[in-house]
Amino acid sequence: MGSVLSFIRVTPEELDRAMADPEWAMEQVVDDEDRPDCYLDKAWAGIQFLLDAAGVRVDLYDDGDVIDEECTLLAWDAGMVADAARALNAAPFEVLARHFDPERMTERKVYPQLWDDDDLDYLERHHAELVEFFAATAASDDAAVRYFNF
Repeated sequence: MGSVLSFIRVTPEELDRAMADPEWAMEQVVDDEDRPDCYLDKAWAGIQFLLDAAGVRVDLYDDGDVIDEECTLLAWDAGMVADAARALNAAPFEVLARHFDPERMTERKVYPQLWDDDDLDYLERHHAELVEFFAATAASDDAAVRYFNF
């Protein structure tokens, strides 16, 4: 399976509960297949590489507040979600794609560490889902839980 990353929509009240009870967060948020989510698969690091190269101040992996001891769950409050939605919307994929460099990404060991020209479509698909997720979550004044599974 490898290291995959996803975001799951929660209400601000659910985010508070998740922060207080990480076990609840795993059972009621992460394991709930009916919640709106954004599954980035292994594209998360490639998207992050493009965001960083374009100067977009969103860190998919490190932003957020720690929920559990393993740091697999991070809390993104409604303000963080709204800020990320604005930043992602301001940087369309065409701008990010200018920074796609499979050789450089492979040299820098950007996960999953082997990149080629065909991977741009993969990143674009997942980026579109990411932008849509954050826009919809921000429009609802909701929060998110970032889940990292390795």
